Amino acid sequence: METIVKETIPEPLLDRKSAAKYLSVSPGTLAVWDCTKRYDLKPIKVGRAVRYRRTDLDDFLNSQLKR
Repeated sequence: METIVKETIPEPLLDRKSAAKYLSVSPGTLAVWDCTKRYDLKPIKVGRAVRYRRTDLDDFLNSQLKR
């Protein structure tokens, strides 16, 4: 009998500069949004580095379109 193993490939994380470019805002604006918690972008902090999942950014964009 054959066993099938499914591996999930983790989605790549975007740094603040790349995430800001994806959202068409400046990295400074994105930093302010994170600090003030104006929007729930769910940043991932690894030490001092801040990363974002593209799916979280897509969810944010979709929520802004529904307004």
